Amino acid sequence: MRINWFSVNHPYAQLADAVKQIMALFQVAENQECHDCIVENRQDLSPGVVSVQNRIENDGNICVSTQLLFRSDDGSLQTIYRHASSDCTAETPQAAANRLVRLNLLDGMRAITGINPGPWGILRGVRPTKRIHRLLDQGMSLPEIRQQLNRDYGVDAAKIDLIIDIALRQNQILSGVDDDDNMISIYIGIPYCPSRCLYCSFPGSILPEQEQVETFLRALEQDMDRAAEIIQRYDLKVQNIYIGGGTPTSLHSDDFAWLLDSVTERFVTQDLHEFTVEAGRPDSITDGKIKIMEHYGITRISVNPQTMQQKTLKLIGRMHTVHDIINIFGKIRSSGIPVINMDIIAGLPGETIQDMRNTLEQIYLLGPDNLTVHTLALKKGSALKADSMEEHKYLLPDSITTAAMLNSAGSLACKMDMQPYYLYRQKYMTGNLENIGYTKPGAACLYNIQSMEERQIIIGIGPAAATKAVNRKAGNLTSCYNAKDVTTYIKNLDIYLSRRQMLVAKLFDDSEEE
Repeated sequence: MRINWFSVNHPYAQLADAVKQIMALFQVAENQECHDCIVENRQDLSPGVVSVQNRIENDGNICVSTQLLFRSDDGSLQTIYRHASSDCTAETPQAAANRLVRLNLLDGMRAITGINPGPWGILRGVRPTKRIHRLLDQGMSLPEIRQQLNRDYGVDAAKIDLIIDIALRQNQILSGVDDDDNMISIYIGIPYCPSRCLYCSFPGSILPEQEQVETFLRALEQDMDRAAEIIQRYDLKVQNIYIGGGTPTSLHSDDFAWLLDSVTERFVTQDLHEFTVEAGRPDSITDGKIKIMEHYGITRISVNPQTMQQKTLKLIGRMHTVHDIINIFGKIRSSGIPVINMDIIAGLPGETIQDMRNTLEQIYLLGPDNLTVHTLALKKGSALKADSMEEHKYLLPDSITTAAMLNSAGSLACKMDMQPYYLYRQKYMTGNLENIGYTKPGAACLYNIQSMEERQIIIGIGPAAATKAVNRKAGNLTSCYNAKDVTTYIKNLDIYLSRRQMLVAKLFDDSEEE
């Protein structure tokens, strides 16, 4: 059955928002004319409209009763009831009510429509594996964790097993490295690319005139100098460096060499475990840049084709060929850079499951050490989002096809002796699915784990970079962010540097008080 509209019948605004969140999963819009109105006469309920009513009781436990009233396809009035409760030992009464409304409504809408909008149930947030780490740290057993995620959040058993497997593997990887409280990672963002991809929402730009690049690099140098001062002042140790973007290798060779030299001079010591450059686009990589990366001891590089289908590369705005990908991969493999990652995207416009399988077959022949499989997200600010909303000119794979693409990638990863080692989710992802990284034994990207699970201080440098101040003892985190826009970043650099300095200083001041 197809539901087109819904009305919310209760006085609590935050619970109305909870209803909207779940209805959005089923692509159902709110009927503003019926908002907060009580359906006095059941006969007035129009076809295709569901009336949602929630009753909240608090007698020490939070109990939520949800009634969904609707007219079925044969015209008859139908009512579905769902009831759930919480003892609020691990959440506030308001959070419990919000969660239970979403849980009841998800189950009720599944029954009405016959649709399961995604395997993650009502679980929200970018980092589902972070929840597993927290529960493990609290001493909860694996059966208890599985039961909680299924009962309280409606997560499918396969996804529960996946994130538990990843969390346990992450613990094994982290146990093999020095991970004290003064060990940090550094992220450096380079905002330029050879061209703008159809799905990209990042406000960076195609590499501008040299004068503008030099202005940016002078600001970046100041940013790096202040970060180095923080590291020295608090006796921090840099474990991982990740240069991302954008596409760092889109810089001209001299500027790229200057960048790696500047980073090495300030941040590379004997404590460094991993040094990554996200090269990304094969049309930005030259023989000279490969030699530069070898010279500065880069340990990991990403070559991100996103697809090995030439028709799709052209459609999404990539200015290179499949042959370019294969050629540059071979050159990097022949170099002294030990680990190569490749990114692909499931759900790109016009692609079929056969296209994805062909992409995976070609990647299998190349044999990367890491494989990161993204699910397409229709992000605000991207050309794909705008065109899809206005013209419907791009035919996107549906959620079932996209899920099959992810499953195919998982099977290929297993065939390549890879295992999943990190996972994250984003808004507006096809099928409410996930991004997942696979690795061969001993080749996991430590920065990805530390950053994604937020268990280590990250100092962010450059546009769109985030600094995360993690207090491991207290188990909390505070963050500050640089502007995404390059011009704004340069103009307000002193403000961002001051915020970062105060954030890190407060972290260590609070740690000393403890």
